[in-house]
Amino acid sequence: MKQKTLENNQLASSILGNLNTAVLLFDAELRLCYINSAGELLLAVSANAVLGKTAGDLVPCPAEPVEERLRESQKTRQPFTEREVELRRPDGELIRVNCTVLPVHQFESGADLLMELHQVDRQIRITREEHLISQHQATQALLRGLAHEIKNPLGGLRGAAQLLERELPSQDLREYTRIIIDEADRLQGLLNRMLGPNQLPQLREVNIHHVLEHVRSLLSAEYPGGPAIGRDYDPSIPDLRADSDRLIQALLNIARNGAEAAGDNGELSFRTRVLRQFTLGNELHRLVLRVEIEDTGPGIPEKLLDRIFFPMVSGRTGGSGLGLPIAQELINQHGGLIECESRPGSTRFFVYLPLEPNED
Repeated sequence: MKQKTLENNQLASSILGNLNTAVLLFDAELRLCYINSAGELLLAVSANAVLGKTAGDLVPCPAEPVEERLRESQKTRQPFTEREVELRRPDGELIRVNCTVLPVHQFESGADLLMELHQVDRQIRITREEHLISQHQATQALLRGLAHEIKNPLGGLRGAAQLLERELPSQDLREYTRIIIDEADRLQGLLNRMLGPNQLPQLREVNIHHVLEHVRSLLSAEYPGGPAIGRDYDPSIPDLRADSDRLIQALLNIARNGAEAAGDNGELSFRTRVLRQFTLGNELHRLVLRVEIEDTGPGIPEKLLDRIFFPMVSGRTGGSGLGLPIAQELINQHGGLIECESRPGSTRFFVYLPLEPNED
């Protein structure tokens, strides 16, 4: 009988370990006796480090002490579900989860309560990313179509102005044709900038911190009076295959906006981290690089926040509205994505880049 129970427990542990949903088992004293791999990933902890910890320490809920609800479930032997609960992970990050607690009645089992956590903000983020990617692709397709329709008559206009310039006897009259030619060239350059580079990225091994330090040196030269630039790098991040020139351009476009928003007395921060088992759009990557650029400026107006990656949308007087769309296109060319969140005093841009290609 004991052998059969042991086999059943091993089978249950194997099944739970392969689930994508976070599962935690607590004993009668509400101490953790099991956590599966998905739970370790969700809570950013190691099983060896947290086994034996109490539920209140492991799953802190700012709104309501979690142990009160668990003890109530123990007493009544009734399961319960709480939706969209905010939890603070040990690393300080707030996550939103659906939490289901189920009393366990297994014979000779050391577990008394089973807790299942399903992260809902991740699903919201994935949906938002899919929308952002499709939105960007639709915008680029529209721009290419418009550029094709504009370039042909623009080229004809420039050519006609050049022919007319040769026939005009007066230098004063040629100044008018020169204005036409210069404006045609300016519009051609604007179209090219909106579309971004049309060559494939030249991929090679790139150290992201070398790229960020280059961006920092450019900003320091461009804004000698400030803002102060802070750095928080993860030195363990491996090199990635990328086009360093395009990464520099993308990150510089973002950081330049942040420097202008923060001003001489503000702060600009660069941070790098590695995310594991991270989804970009609808693709799961084993390792993803996250570059965070934060400024202490007044923030992006809420009415613009959903449109900042559209061409010609700018919150600054005189801004071209091309820096962020170009940056998004350059990062998309590497299989990555840029996201933004903003409030007064803190605007953060997150640049996500796969550290290795998918094997699918």
